[in-house]
This record gives sequence, structure tokens and C-alpha cells, in this order.
Amino acid sequence: MPALPRAADLGLIGCHVCRLVCREAPDDDGGMECPRCGSALHRRKPASYTRTWALLLAAFMMYVPANLLPIMRTASLNDVDDNTILSGVKELWVNGSGDLAVIVFVASIMVPMLKFLVLGTLLISSQRRTDWAQLQRAKLYRLVEFIGYWSMLDVFVVALLSALVRFNVLSRVEPLPGVIFFGLTVVLTMLASMSFDPRLIWDSRDSDD
Repeated sequence: MPALPRAADLGLIGCHVCRLVCREAPDDDGGMECPRCGSALHRRKPASYTRTWALLLAAFMMYVPANLLPIMRTASLNDVDDNTILSGVKELWVNGSGDLAVIVFVASIMVPMLKFLVLGTLLISSQRRTDWAQLQRAKLYRLVEFIGYWSMLDVFVVALLSALVRFNVLSRVEPLPGVIFFGLTVVLTMLASMSFDPRLIWDSRDSDD
């Protein structure tokens, strides 16, 4: 199947704000503006690789302490217990809340790891300007975008775990530093996804910048 032309090959630029497709001026010096909303037009997001890598690495650095440090402390009359995400999953499973344990594990462990793997794959393959599985990689990016809409589910799960112990009137819950690192992981992965320009997927070695 012959390769289809890119918008850049046809002299077209899409606006990031209003989605208007504009025709690029032959003498365009990178200062072109959208005629409808006035936003700056770029063939590719400026410094997309640099910003996405920086945000993704920062998110991974936050993800490690988010899982190692306790996220909450539950205190009752005779017991004080600090729980990490994994220990909370284990406790839910042992106490018979298997469905909730699976939700917590998927939202708090598997979803962030999926974001790291997919964005890392997209970055490496796009920087190599390979034409390998371009359609599949574009679908992967859309999957990450879809997951991004549910990113705050991770933080909601932490709040849900805290709420469970409040059924006991004599119990008390205190958030611990793991919650902060976890929230930073969610925000940074969302920003990394927004910083990556999916149009880079379609840039092969023989295409112009």
C-alpha cells in the first residue's frame, strides 16, 4: 500500500486550538497565525520530544516513592497502621473485597505503568523516524488520551481507601507523603501526554521536518 501524503507535504497546518486546517504560506517563517482564533500555528509542537521526555522521567521519579511510601495512616484505639498502595490492595483482597482490590490495583499500578510504556515507545520510535506500525502507534496514543480522562480515578481510589475505615467511629485517617507523590505522578503523566505531538509518528526518515 503506497504511503499517503502528510498534511505538511500538502502545505496544510492544523490549528491546535480551534482545529481549523490552514494553508501554509510559501514564505512561512514559523510565525503564522490561525485566521480564525489567532493562535500560533506549528507543523509540530515546539520542543515536543524534550518536554515529553522531561515530564515522563519526572513522573516516573514520583511514581517510585508513590508506591514505596505509605499513603495513609489508620489509627484506632489499640492500633496504628501505615498503608502503601500495595499493602492496601492486599488488605482488601484478604478481607474479601476482591473487586475493589482489582480496581485499586488497575487504577493505581497498571494504568500508570501503561502510560510509561506507551509514551516511552512512542517517543523512541518517533525519534528514530521509523515507519514501523504507524497506524498502531497512533491508536496507542489515542488509548493514552482516553486513559488520561480517567487519570483522577487513581486519586479517587486513594480517597476511597481512606473513606472505608471511617465506618468505624473510633478510627482516624491521616494522609501521608505517598499521596502527594501519587498526585504528582498523575499530573505529570497527563502533561507528558499533552506535550507529545502525535503527528511525529508519521515523520519518516525521508520526510521533511
